[in-house]
Amino acid sequence: MGEKITLTTKDGVKIGAYVAKPAGPPKGGIVVIQEIFGVNHHIRAVADSYAAQGYLAVAPALYDRAQPDFECGYSQDDVKTGAGIRGKLDNAKTMLDLEAAVAEAAKGGKVGVVGYCYGGTMTFAAACKTPGLAAASAYYGGGACAMAGDKPNCPTIMHFGETDHSIPMADVEKFKAARPETPVYVYPAGHGFNCDERGSFHQESRDLALKRTLEHFAKHVG
Repeated sequence: MGEKITLTTKDGVKIGAYVAKPAGPPKGGIVVIQEIFGVNHHIRAVADSYAAQGYLAVAPALYDRAQPDFECGYSQDDVKTGAGIRGKLDNAKTMLDLEAAVAEAAKGGKVGVVGYCYGGTMTFAAACKTPGLAAASAYYGGGACAMAGDKPNCPTIMHFGETDHSIPMADVEKFKAARPETPVYVYPAGHGFNCDERGSFHQESRDLALKRTLEHFAKHVG
């Protein structure tokens, strides 16, 4: 089990974060970036799983600037609510939140970042703009496709579902063409396939993407 802490950003704002620590000395740090549903049960479980792999895992509450302590489930109403809060965020300030999370995770050594949905987009943005990252693994971040002109500053891998109705495969192909140095993996699944609390969960895709992510972090983080 992890614990909730408070991070202070460069602009003086305090946000929450869920931190999960490994049983022994950490072999690195991992920043876990939430979906639009906040740092909910699933994201905390993801952080716990990275701690079980030996990493100091930090999941910053990126919605705190708009609605502190927000978390929800996966109903259609929850999707609308989460997306509405997402629309209130300033990406430049969110990057400050991520910098604070990276600084916390760096207490464990080199830092990798992983994120899902909204977090996948912010993972790619962080790989391009946030200093101090050693690796990144972005899951079904549709907004990343629109940022294909930006080059990651750390080794980055991308994961998409081929039946994801919110991210056209044409956009993924354009991303691959623009960023040939960035491995892009496509799975026989839809949006949210990593989350075992969603109807779109696809275990084989989740397991393979996780294997690739853990190997990526083992190589570049520790």
